[in-house]
Amino acid sequence: MAEPCTITNQEFALFQRLIYKIAGISLSDAKKVLLVGRLTRRLKAHDFTSFSQYYRMLSSGEHPEELQTMVDLLTTNETYFFREPQHFDFLRDVILPERRGPATFRIWSGASSSGEEAYSMAMVLAEHRDGPWDVFGSDISLTVLDKARAGLYPAERVAGIPQKYLRKYCLKGVRSQQGNLLVDSALRQNVRFGQVNLTQPISGVGDFDVIFLRNVMIYFDPETKSKVVENMLPNLKPGGYFIVGHSESLNGITNRLQAVKPTIYHKPGAR
Repeated sequence: MAEPCTITNQEFALFQRLIYKIAGISLSDAKKVLLVGRLTRRLKAHDFTSFSQYYRMLSSGEHPEELQTMVDLLTTNETYFFREPQHFDFLRDVILPERRGPATFRIWSGASSSGEEAYSMAMVLAEHRDGPWDVFGSDISLTVLDKARAGLYPAERVAGIPQKYLRKYCLKGVRSQQGNLLVDSALRQNVRFGQVNLTQPISGVGDFDVIFLRNVMIYFDPETKSKVVENMLPNLKPGGYFIVGHSESLNGITNRLQAVKPTIYHKPGAR
């Protein structure tokens, strides 16, 4: 493992501003150790001896692939299947019965990371939706999107999946994949992933009956939270639901949604 490089307060401030500009993430001073730990290998890869050298390369505009690598390393967040299960219960018990019909039911995992949330949605829809459906998962990190598309997870990562879904929608790895589980290909065919920077205007993703944006706004300041929600709301159908994480709220962020219960909001209007 590469020996961590040291970073000055001035250098750290440069990276704080850079990741805020690119991804809207407010990196607190407490994250200095995390940044050093995650980026030290990149300094070594380029034979740099200081974070200033690495910053100059990133800010030159001549190395977009390295800038994406930096974003991937600093925005990857832990997730797991059926996190905050009450939201999946609400999807099954309230939203799906409301939105029966021949139209394709569409749901967006706005910060999908490595795909566990999107596949959790897909399992609920495959089991309880009478009619066509699809799931879209987006993230700013290309690395986690590649993992999500593969649908392959260490067996210990799937503890949250209900046994009924686990038996029906996951395949146990054998030989070289022993110890892993693969999401069933028939399920994966209805789940697509794409890169979206939520802090920028969004186009080409279509309209959705439900948007999950969970456990990502805790990294945004109020201005960025408002911008992200306003960017996403045009893609939520009238009558659709917008769901945030258990430690998040849209109070003071937007007046275009109505609270249904804590963390669950409704967009006024007929379907």
